[in-house]
Amino acid sequence: MSSVLQGFTKSLAITMLSEIGDNTFFAAAILAMRHPRRFVLSGCLAALIVMTILSALVGWAAPNLIARKWTHHITTLLFFGFGLWSLWDAFRGEGEAEELAEVEAKLDADWKANKGTAKDGSKADDDSKKKGRPFLSQFFSPIFLKAFSITFFGEWGDKSQLATIGLASDENPFGVVLGGVLGQALCTTAAVLGGKSLASQISEKLVALSGGVLFIVFGIQSFLSTVES
Repeated sequence: MSSVLQGFTKSLAITMLSEIGDNTFFAAAILAMRHPRRFVLSGCLAALIVMTILSALVGWAAPNLIARKWTHHITTLLFFGFGLWSLWDAFRGEGEAEELAEVEAKLDADWKANKGTAKDGSKADDDSKKKGRPFLSQFFSPIFLKAFSITFFGEWGDKSQLATIGLASDENPFGVVLGGVLGQALCTTAAVLGGKSLASQISEKLVALSGGVLFIVFGIQSFLSTVES
């Protein structure tokens, strides 16, 4: 049980500090300003839950493919690497404005393109388009699918995904999934409800600094456990 709790607390802390101010955080905030929040929130959360479970499964399977000793060493290096990366971002202090502008520009271009094509259709065209949509689109809102795809592919290869894989290979995967899902839910809900105003009030430097320190603490803890064993 203590292993589940340890995996839960580590995953919750790392997820929240990695996701706040992340590109998917900004994407959820901007999408929620233009579309119904329930579709944006459900789409983003579904993508993050799927990504967290997949990452934990990869981490859980890793010790069966590679010796646990090596997966532990890789996890330790990941913690130190992500810690230094976060500290570099904190002291550089340019990431937030650039990331927000980049995400906003991409979504703006996509939104304008969709808006322009939507004006050209009549009711008959809309009915024919609806019949021609992919099977899943008949049951899920296009906004849900858009939020899901943007979030899922935005998280692929992200720091939090790799950290989840590393944690799940070293800690209880069930605890890692619970902590990761809760952390993702809290961050995404805050982004959707708070919008861009919340994002602008967050100190990206403080979040990156806290995340960097936390990663390094977990790295030291992981290294010491290797020495003791």
